[in-house]
Amino acid sequence: MAGTAVRGRLTWQVATVTEVTTETASVRTIELAVQDWPGHRPGQHLDVRLTAEDGYTAEREYSISSAPGEPITITVERLDDGEVSPYLTQELRAGDELELRGPVGGYFVWDPGDASPLLLVAGGSGVAPLRSILRHRERIASTVPTRLLYSARSLPDLIYRDELDKYADDVRVIYTLTRSQPPGWTGYSGRLNAALLAEVVWPVRQGPIAFVCGPTSFVETVADTLVALGYPPARVKTERFGGA
Repeated sequence: MAGTAVRGRLTWQVATVTEVTTETASVRTIELAVQDWPGHRPGQHLDVRLTAEDGYTAEREYSISSAPGEPITITVERLDDGEVSPYLTQELRAGDELELRGPVGGYFVWDPGDASPLLLVAGGSGVAPLRSILRHRERIASTVPTRLLYSARSLPDLIYRDELDKYADDVRVIYTLTRSQPPGWTGYSGRLNAALLAEVVWPVRQGPIAFVCGPTSFVETVADTLVALGYPPARVKTERFGGA
């Protein structure tokens, strides 16, 4: 995998869409087949390039949401004013082709050789690379203690909910709903804050490593709070996303 973090050493490849799965009203997971894919590590991302008939191109980065060894998937949330996401989530079909480049990134990557307790914190579609980590952990039968804290607007906005709930016997999955909660909801409500994080994260004395992914403001709030709780900054890995 040496060199995968440097885009200049990567080349664009044609990928064929093999399946499109609806996750929520605005989110789709796209499975891609690439002839010369070199393999990826859990937490890496890739670049997607679309070219219009007039030659105009648009590029975006998307986290890889599948585990190493599985078919490549990206999970895309539609931004109504976006150039790329509306096409990927509304028009793309199995059999279509697009260009991709990757894998990219070596920082936001989980090393299964690290036996430290694993804290995964996601905001919205930031759960995508954390899903890659969870699936890889399951595929290699890792017993690393793991907690996932996932913040979403409402219950229907939880991406991969059925899959995540299946981890409940092995992974502590904690949801917080920020805008609306269904009748009888017994989980957490509201945005992540210091009190909630202090209640559910691994104690510092256990030497955990944290992976935090979501919108910039969300990531900064969570990362700053974890450091304030005593997490060493080097043990808080962050990945931010936002509009281009």
